[in-house]
Amino acid sequence: MCDINDSCLKLTVKWNGKEYDIPEFSPSDSVAMLKIAIENATGVRPDRQKLLNVKFQGKVATDNYTLAELNLKPNLKIMMMGSLEEAIQGALARPECGDDVVNDLDLDDEEVDVENQEIYLAKINKRVRDYKINVLNEPRPGKKLLVLDIDYTLFDHRSVAEKGYELMRPFLHEFLASAYVDYDIVIWSATGMKWIEEKMKLLGVATHQNYKIMFYLDYLAMITVHTAKYGTIDVKPLGVIWGKYPQYSSKNTIMFDDIRRNFIMNPKSGLKIRPFRQAHLNRDKDRELVHLSTYLLDIAQYCDDFDTLNHKKWEKYKPDRKSHSASKRKAEDSSPSSHKE
Repeated sequence: MCDINDSCLKLTVKWNGKEYDIPEFSPSDSVAMLKIAIENATGVRPDRQKLLNVKFQGKVATDNYTLAELNLKPNLKIMMMGSLEEAIQGALARPECGDDVVNDLDLDDEEVDVENQEIYLAKINKRVRDYKINVLNEPRPGKKLLVLDIDYTLFDHRSVAEKGYELMRPFLHEFLASAYVDYDIVIWSATGMKWIEEKMKLLGVATHQNYKIMFYLDYLAMITVHTAKYGTIDVKPLGVIWGKYPQYSSKNTIMFDDIRRNFIMNPKSGLKIRPFRQAHLNRDKDRELVHLSTYLLDIAQYCDDFDTLNHKKWEKYKPDRKSHSASKRKAEDSSPSSHKE
């Protein structure tokens, strides 16, 4: 979205004989973010959109290009072709290895050092100032923070089913109820807010009695960063939450996402979850959330600083219960209340 000192672009998309105004964009934003905004306005998924006059050197621009690279004219009217899902419900589900698979980037800390760059910290600060959060449930004192993606993390959003509920990842409610004991929970999806709200209602997350979601974040809370190796990508900086709620930090926050690039602004806080695809085949054998429940419980009880963890090796994590118990007893013995007069 449009940042300070940027020349904002006001765009309109024409589709099915109607025109839709799109929120103002910064030249540094990507085509991928533009497509998400168009989905929010029209309901047409980004992978269904064909933007006829959004081009680079005469060819249709791919998602990684920035709007500045395309030299778009102010007040451009974008011509789009694309179908709503309702119009193609009879189509067969696409295969696992088709164009449905997101190209996750193999990002290493040595290759992409962006988390401390001033240009991106400034973007985060603007999101902290301007992004409005609708708090569903207030944060609870002493709780850690769990930030969750939706698509392919909690929900198979591409497979076909008679009921959307059938696409829910196994043990979702048990996982969220277990996590809620130690963590405040935030849902962050790279889609529009209305779709997040609809999915949470569909899955029964919004109204569950055994846990509460603190708030939702959508694509407008994301920022665009540029990497030398992979070009422009859109990411989810946890600094947006930390800036608004300073009781949370990298020391007590963990984020699950099936796409590694989403947490390159906070690599130590991100855990890449195995994507949940082809729900009809994997519903009876996926146990990812069961195992992750144990991990969340262990680190909440036995780790005082999440910065010391390597989430890439979460499956091998073994808490040092004896050391933690000894440290806790020592702290209790040294407290003023433990000494008799």
